[in-house]
Amino acid sequence: MNVTQITHHDLDGYGASTVVGQFVDVSRIVHVPRYSDVGPVVEAELKRLGKAREPEMIVMTDLGLEAVAVTFIKSFAALNRRRDATARHRLIVLDHHASSLDQLRDGKLEARVDPEAPNVKRFDLEDPDIVVLIDETRCATRLAYEHRALYATGEAGTREAGEDPILAALVTAVDAVDLWRKDRAEFRAGLSLDEMFWDNVSNLVPIGHPWHDRFVSDLLLGVARLLGDGATPAGIEGQVGALRTAILDRYLADDAGDDRTLTTRMRIARVLARSDLFHPLSDGTLMSFGLDSGTFQRVSDLIMESGRASRVLNVQRAGTMSFRSNNETALEGARRFRGGGHKDAAGGKLTSGTAFSLADAIAQVEPVLNPPAPDPSASPFGALKNWKG
Repeated sequence: MNVTQITHHDLDGYGASTVVGQFVDVSRIVHVPRYSDVGPVVEAELKRLGKAREPEMIVMTDLGLEAVAVTFIKSFAALNRRRDATARHRLIVLDHHASSLDQLRDGKLEARVDPEAPNVKRFDLEDPDIVVLIDETRCATRLAYEHRALYATGEAGTREAGEDPILAALVTAVDAVDLWRKDRAEFRAGLSLDEMFWDNVSNLVPIGHPWHDRFVSDLLLGVARLLGDGATPAGIEGQVGALRTAILDRYLADDAGDDRTLTTRMRIARVLARSDLFHPLSDGTLMSFGLDSGTFQRVSDLIMESGRASRVLNVQRAGTMSFRSNNETALEGARRFRGGGHKDAAGGKLTSGTAFSLADAIAQVEPVLNPPAPDPSASPFGALKNWKG
């Protein structure tokens, strides 16, 4: 079964995706930094699922359900009712925000409380393939771990809760810091894990590259192993560099072009420069989305040096744009977006202000950067030119 996880872009969201990935093969992970972006994401998923012939599973974690997400859940149930019994999709929603309870109730969904687990609120959609659980006392990472039987497949789903000490260390650390439980001994461990996460989540392997989630999860599990061994926050900070190097050594073990004398960022930049992370626009400009500024600088230079493109563009979620070129066209591109700068290094801003995905950014950039040629027949003079009266 094809499995998609939609999760928040923070430590708990990635902790939840790391846990889920230990018990089921996830085909695709969608990270949502802002709850306002949930609407477009779930609308696209609903359209895709409506066309899917085979049953799929969606796992939603730590998203803080808003009205649009509740509408998606109800629409998902309606979609399932229209499908054959053997082709119905599965939806697992695991969340812990108090606001989610309010939104679900506003959406006329009633909670059912299990007497043996009174903190867990289960919302009934009258569909056994849809499970919506809200528990304010646990972070999403812990919910994903404790309720793994809902989505797990094969032998992985039979693991006992205390069998994996590394996962247990990850869960307790994330739970302590995400719920801001300073009274717990694991709180300091959670803070060190959180610092490591934000220092590494976007500036090395960006979202969109096949290594992204694997790299972040391997880092989280590596730090969890140190926590399980009793490492202090200072000790963890001192070992993060070695963890990253060891992870990259494994990934590039069969890469004859890898140079281990370079920094982690330099080595990864070489991989990114030959990846499909950059989308070609109609004029040959290669465009990326959400790259860290330092990474974009290195990767764009390598791309142009290799001859793949003469102009490279990066668009951030906040709508800022960075152009690089080796033929003095960067400034020309930036000027189309109210920008300026140098001939080969310039910046601008999307007219709409923001973008929520690569596809959204492409839709906004392409018609402005490469406007279609005017149709002569659209003007009165063009029409006269073709008149044969």
